[in-house]
Amino acid sequence: MGNALNVANIPEELSLLLELVKIENNKDILKRFNKKEIDWDLFLDLTWHHRLFPVLYPKLKKIEEQVPPFVLKTLQAKYQENTIHMLQLTATMINISHALRNNQIRTLFLKGPLLGLELYGDISLRTSSDLDFLVPLEDLGKVENLLISMGYVKDDYFQSVLGDWKWRHHHIAFFHQETNTKIEVHWRLNPGPGMEPCFNELWERKRTNLITNSPINLLGKEDLCFFLITHGARHGWSRLRWLLDIKHLLDQELNWSVLSKLLKKYHCLHLGGQAIILSSQLLGVSVKKEMESMIRGTRAQTLAQESIFYLERMVNLHTEPLPDDIARFHKKHLYSLQSFQQKTLYILSIMYPYPTDLETLPLPKNLHFLYFPLRPFLTVWRITKKSAYSRRAKE
Repeated sequence: MGNALNVANIPEELSLLLELVKIENNKDILKRFNKKEIDWDLFLDLTWHHRLFPVLYPKLKKIEEQVPPFVLKTLQAKYQENTIHMLQLTATMINISHALRNNQIRTLFLKGPLLGLELYGDISLRTSSDLDFLVPLEDLGKVENLLISMGYVKDDYFQSVLGDWKWRHHHIAFFHQETNTKIEVHWRLNPGPGMEPCFNELWERKRTNLITNSPINLLGKEDLCFFLITHGARHGWSRLRWLLDIKHLLDQELNWSVLSKLLKKYHCLHLGGQAIILSSQLLGVSVKKEMESMIRGTRAQTLAQESIFYLERMVNLHTEPLPDDIARFHKKHLYSLQSFQQKTLYILSIMYPYPTDLETLPLPKNLHFLYFPLRPFLTVWRITKKSAYSRRAKE
């Protein structure tokens, strides 16, 4: 399958976590590790960072005599808290799905409790901080009005020039203060500029899951795999929960011909290879014959090795600002994920006006088209101004 990943620099506690997740019979697993040298506080931090405590608690419970009591007690509390949260999130999902359906708004739920049920067979075995669902762009206004009428407040506000939000962004968040529930309404699977299936294609291939006799629409299996692969890659696979999702999905029946064509069409075949290599070498997924075409060559292997950077440092991409070295690496890694066509789109998108241009030189809306020719000059002006400020700060 190619060279083995270099994981020599990941913490011993993460190695233990990976072994626990990978192996079903964990009875003798701690014999491979020096229990006296295990930093159990770090182990707990890793289980939370990677959102794997729901699957680890039942495993460690079976060998509780080998685990410090405070570790099990902490994991049990988090497991129970997550179970209650997921039940509440399920009720919210059913309620929102019903409201959207009554308003003739086509909706595809992306993650949340459905993913726990689909991949793990139990909503309590996966964490989810919010609900994500996809709607057609033209229905976004109707969805916003509906959610506001249900007590949700829009939590994301971003500036836009010449409608760039439609393709630069991919979701908007809403928050309900009484229920403490966050919802992300998507009109794209991933932020642009990039290529992906349109909503109508996804809708044609949708599946319906019946939770308490309430029909909930979700992505077809191959579309779900496409989404999870591109989502995980975009985040550097910095949380192992995303990789565990892939492991469980790959263990199911997939139409590999359809998935391969989907990944090729949207220039993501190398990302599929990256996900397979990582899930195989870190989580023990068996590489099927149908997967082999995705891992040929060196690109997928190189990208998989780059992802180890995030595991070595326990990177949380949602905590900003990122340290300079991590921010530089992540920016470079995101660019390396792109195909030639995607890089071309990205370069062209840089030429499209940004909200920062509006801040630098405010113009009336009817003159916003002037930001196209002005953009190079405004960019140079900002760089010059920033350099001058840095020099004065040093003085």
